Amino acid sequence: MRLPEELRRAIEREVAAVDARLLPRAAREISQRYQKGEALALRSPAHLAAYLATRLPATFAANHRVFEEVAARMPGLAPRSLLDLGAGPGTSMWAAADVFPSLEKITLVEREAPLIALGRRVAAGRRHPAIAAAEWRQQDILARAAGEPHDLVVISYALNEISDRASAQFLRAAWMAAAGLLLVIEPGTPAGFARVLAARTALLDRGAHLVAPCPHQQPCPMAGGDWCHFAVRLERSAAHRRLKQGALGYEDEKFSYVVAGRAPVEFPPARIVRHPLIRPGHIQLTLCTGKGLEQRTVTKSQKEAYRRARQATWGAPGSD
Repeated sequence: MRLPEELRRAIEREVAAVDARLLPRAAREISQRYQKGEALALRSPAHLAAYLATRLPATFAANHRVFEEVAARMPGLAPRSLLDLGAGPGTSMWAAADVFPSLEKITLVEREAPLIALGRRVAAGRRHPAIAAAEWRQQDILARAAGEPHDLVVISYALNEISDRASAQFLRAAWMAAAGLLLVIEPGTPAGFARVLAARTALLDRGAHLVAPCPHQQPCPMAGGDWCHFAVRLERSAAHRRLKQGALGYEDEKFSYVVAGRAPVEFPPARIVRHPLIRPGHIQLTLCTGKGLEQRTVTKSQKEAYRRARQATWGAPGSD
């Protein structure tokens, strides 16, 4: 997956404006805090630029994949408004606008003034009118979860900064603000999944209808020690490779998510929740179904099913 050209160029300009000698250390500090699940504390120009080069592309890719799944699950969906709670520099906005050009109004709530200033610079003058005219509000997300309803409400990589007790109240308010869908996206770690699972439970308790990734509304079969997560591959820029000291031109971002809506949708029969294992003469699939986790083996003798299994990917809906 690649960033939109306008976003890529804006990032390059921001990175070029910072002393290159300061960026490697800033990138290491960001990576260390992210791996520990800590707030990133992005305030200095070097940290902001390093974040744009190394973390924004991954977060964008995860958000984009979730929005793509929503679009696939709800054909014809054309949301007009988006509320992003804990918006950072506007990453979710860019992903949503790329998948849903119907967006007309975007509201971004962010506590940190440097991130808002950065997001405004990156978005200024962009071709998508909703991005260029996005409304930024400097507020703590706990004080601004409710309010004017929006078609899409997004909480992306933000719940780790909220206590469990405050998170429950915050999710209730966010759900009240969601006229259509509420999307919760977290890192694909056990801790990130635990936050997503808590959000899933809270939303079901309030009568929400699950849209993705779950193919059912039953208790999560991964709640007992395993964790549900997916991965998306993104292209690394030259700055990204340099700051991460990576030889590969890509990296994989793992993420967990749940999407809930006001109206029921038709569930797929299953969801592929692990990389398909291709063996001589057969393929092994791990599926989440309404009856729990299922290990399915598809052999070459099952010609049509085998062809579909060969094309199957981790995170995709599974067939009967």
